[in-house]
Amino acid sequence: MMLGGTAPSLRQSRRAGIQPLIRSSAVANGRAHSTREQQSLPQNYVQILDTTLRDGEQSPGVCFSIQQKLDIAERLARLRVDVIDAGFPATSPQESRAVELIARQVGSYKQDEDLHRGRDEEGQGEEQHVPVICGLARCVKSDIDAAWRAIRYAHKPRILAFISTSDIHMKHKLNKSPSQVLATAAEMVAYAKSLGCHDIQFGAEDSGRSDPEFLCEIFEAVIEAGATSVGIGDTVGYLFPSEIASLVNRVKQGTRGIEGITVSCHCHNDLGLATSNTLAAALAGARQLEVSMNGIGERAGNASLEEVVMAMKCRSRDPLLQGLYTGIETKHIYPTSQAVADYAGMLVQPNKAIVGANAFVHESGVHQDGILKNRATYEILSPSDIGLVQTHAEHIVLGKHSGKHALSARLTKLGYNLDTEALGEVFMRFKAVAHEKKIVTDTDLTALVVGEKL
Repeated sequence: MMLGGTAPSLRQSRRAGIQPLIRSSAVANGRAHSTREQQSLPQNYVQILDTTLRDGEQSPGVCFSIQQKLDIAERLARLRVDVIDAGFPATSPQESRAVELIARQVGSYKQDEDLHRGRDEEGQGEEQHVPVICGLARCVKSDIDAAWRAIRYAHKPRILAFISTSDIHMKHKLNKSPSQVLATAAEMVAYAKSLGCHDIQFGAEDSGRSDPEFLCEIFEAVIEAGATSVGIGDTVGYLFPSEIASLVNRVKQGTRGIEGITVSCHCHNDLGLATSNTLAAALAGARQLEVSMNGIGERAGNASLEEVVMAMKCRSRDPLLQGLYTGIETKHIYPTSQAVADYAGMLVQPNKAIVGANAFVHESGVHQDGILKNRATYEILSPSDIGLVQTHAEHIVLGKHSGKHALSARLTKLGYNLDTEALGEVFMRFKAVAHEKKIVTDTDLTALVVGEKL
């Protein structure tokens, strides 16, 4: 639902008495200092903001303990995510405490005695990476105060202040006019700046159903008030990839002061398009992508970290990708995915891209034949790329669709080197059993070879 012509322009807002703060030299200098690291990033580098601990925990039935949150945050740091959306401190004292501990323990440089925390799964030392620690807040002073109290201990703290910008949200949820929303957004960003926070992201909730002209105007106002990044949120997963690309382009071209400001994108998966939309936004110029491990989050979830990152890695040399890349250490994806699934109590669906149990498993005889000859025939990624180590039995599953080549290879692994005639006889018995059982195990195969009844 669009706003049409209901939103006043920024100039009209000022004439009506709405006064987004004029950028003083002090504010300008503060923003220049806070965005120095962002501006020094290569133009084709895409930052990853992980929201597993915040939006991910908003999945119905998910409740991480403080220790689980700390462990996930440590794993995300090993993944080298650029920003950890650590939580929503205003929601409860426990949430505030968890975010504060993450800021202190994960968002700060560790002393020598704590360097073991930076070791990988095999205990090998790695260069320490300290991500930005972000706290979510509504555009409400008490929320912003709570967020700042929790994150201020981080080496790189960030406040993410959000407010709805779509007509349906402003009318039915906020009961505010567009001019009131614009004024509140600018005032609260300026307030966050006044607390001493030099990295402020403004998020426009339900951007996907907002009037693009109003979106540009509110982004202009918050940038003038001190925002260092602005977020486009497809909060209800409504947009198609071409639409979100068009919206990113519109924002980048139609927002005064956007130069040097990071445009972020947060996509939900209600229509199953979150990953596609997130990649489309990156190709259109978004340089921060908001994702979660296993895609967990409200309703149908968020764009999946593993899908977005591995899509970019897989196609890294394709001109279509325009040289875009992330800094993610992908070898930590699989163990992190498993930990999040365990803590969340949400099993990963077997056919989930990248981290599902079937992602690197083959049963079809045609596919197994190709895989046994060259894994690249049916796998565009290597399981080792995400930190998954597989045995032969784990990536070749024997069932009713399997062929003689796969059976022979498995028997050889088990120590049975059969001639052609013997293999043919075992294969016939194997097919009969496979039609009765979903998966034929190594124990079953041994029994087939020695002639035992199953």
